[in-house]
Amino acid sequence: MGPRRIVCLTEEPTETLYALGEQERIVGISGFTVRPPQARRDKPKVSAFTSAKVGEILKLKPDLAIGFSDIQADIAAELIRHGVEVWIANHRSVAGILDYIRRLGGLVGVAARANAYADSLQRGLDDIAAQAARLPQRPRVCVEEWDEPIITGIQWGAELVTIAGGDDVFPELSREPLAKARILANGDPVIARNPDIIIGSWCGKKFRPERVAARPGWAAINAVRDGQLHEIKSPLILQPGPAALTDGVQAIAAIIQAWSRR
Repeated sequence: MGPRRIVCLTEEPTETLYALGEQERIVGISGFTVRPPQARRDKPKVSAFTSAKVGEILKLKPDLAIGFSDIQADIAAELIRHGVEVWIANHRSVAGILDYIRRLGGLVGVAARANAYADSLQRGLDDIAAQAARLPQRPRVCVEEWDEPIITGIQWGAELVTIAGGDDVFPELSREPLAKARILANGDPVIARNPDIIIGSWCGKKFRPERVAARPGWAAINAVRDGQLHEIKSPLILQPGPAALTDGVQAIAAIIQAWSRR
């Protein structure tokens, strides 16, 4: 039932299909895929995020390609012109991630399994929120997705901070779906909002806390003064799938809990 030959243009459909026991349907994956490790070993890599090997994808004879966001619009259009059915999801929130898992499960004929899995993820989030409610104070947290220019965190990242016991310092920007709307012209707004914790998840490259600390005027920020500059790898919190709702939020919670015990 449902599509039998799926190309996953991003990481989250791959992780979700493996979690649902439907990995045999996957015939191609994103080169950025790291979860689960066996996917990277077993499946051909046919796309990046902004580009894809369309010829290689067509050789795989997919009956569905799954991607994410406006950034993959050109890839989707080219595949559609070659007769491939494409689903581009565009969820930006924790609730959206859970709904995505349910929809993907329904698409491949395992709706009950997907619903149970999404329910288990929600229970995990509820447990973390319950732990966070017992913290003596909530830190102000800045999530930085990129450094030059500075790009602040997307909605699900801000929501995970809240669940883990912190307060995102740019809530109004987190609701902007496009990264270009979350670009800061300079570092002054971060200085003004004075986060207690800065979490760096620079998409595709290593976070450099020493570079952050050396930015003009940033020595006055609590997070810099107290050495609260932390990296969480982008596969954990920048892909809107199971990773963010499990290891990603747990990593954020660990940072916040350690801060609260100082």
